[in-house]
Parts: sequence; structure tokens; C-alpha cells
Amino acid sequence: MLQFYRRHGLDEERLTALEGRGNGFIKAVPAMPATFRRIMNGDEISIGGRIWRVIVGYGHAPEHAALYCAELHVLISGDMLLPRISTNVNVMAPNPTGDPLGLFLSSIADFLSLPQDTLVLPSHGKPFRGLHARVAQLQKHHRDRCAVMLAACTVPKSASELLPVLFDREITDAHQIMFAMGETIAHLNYMENAAPLCASKKMV
Repeated sequence: MLQFYRRHGLDEERLTALEGRGNGFIKAVPAMPATFRRIMNGDEISIGGRIWRVIVGYGHAPEHAALYCAELHVLISGDMLLPRISTNVNVMAPNPTGDPLGLFLSSIADFLSLPQDTLVLPSHGKPFRGLHARVAQLQKHHRDRCAVMLAACTVPKSASELLPVLFDREITDAHQIMFAMGETIAHLNYMENAAPLCASKKMV
């Protein structure tokens, strides 16, 4: 991770802070379970006598399961759909050219097939209704972030140089640096992947 962020222009002071933080995953999850039951998109799970459909999303994590109960009109959205902020969408060092933002935007669009009056239970913040409007807000938020970053690139810039463009505050906390760098790179990768498609549409 340190080498990855160094290639994207992060300064040595903040890299040192990240190095001092260590591996947070190992601290939080000291051992992995020996077995697990795989759930897939569209699977149905009985919980409390009701049927919940698995809706798999991508971008925030390699795979993320949300659960929808048609009988209750309730979606347990987890981190995929939050009421006030956009979930962190992060390019990880082992997959440096990945497009998690593209995957995230595609995934939340799938929630538009659910009824508008669905009660959404997020992993952060209060339960809310207005699922369709929230998806539209998140789509616009990331479109706007991409436009701001693109406008700032009148000359070539590294991800580190674009941090103050994407975030309106100075980021010094090691945990937040990791999130911010990963998210900035995610927007850059998304725009790079979208560029050939935009060019082909102009040609047509």
C-alpha cells in the first residue's frame, strides 16, 4: 500500500503516518473462520420467518450483500446506500487498475428496481425512505466530483495533488489518508475507463 500511494505522489510525512498505523485488518480480525456458507445474488434466506433476497453489490468491497424483504418493503442496505454520505469507494494496492467506482455506480442503479417507498436500513446513519432519490443524489455526487477533478487537471496531476480538489479539508489522520487516497484514485480510474467510451460516442 505504501509503495502504491508513493507512486501516486503521497508525501513521505503522510506515508510515515500510514506505516505507523500498521495493518488495521489484522488487528480487527485476528483469525478467519474455518468454514463459511456462500451466498449469491438472488439467493433467498429465511430470517425470523420472513424471506429476504440477497442483492450483491460491488465497489465498496469486492462483494457486499444487501438484503431485501418484499413482504416488509425493507432493504438492509449496509454500506451500499447511506443516507448522508457516500460510502468509501477505494482502489486497493493489490488491484491498482480496478474500477470500484464504476462497479459501485452500477450496483446502486440496481436498487432502482425496488419500490420507492422501501424502508432503507443503512450501516451508518438513520433509516430512511426515498431510495430512488438517494441513488440519484449519489450518482450526481460522483459525476460532480469527476467534473471538478477533470477541471483541475489543466496540467498533469498526481492523486496526492488532487486530494484538496476532492476533499475540502486538510487530511492528516492516517486512517483518513488511506480512505482519501483510495477514493481519489478510484475517481481517476473511473474517468480513465470512461474516456474510450466517451471518445467512441463522439466519433459516432
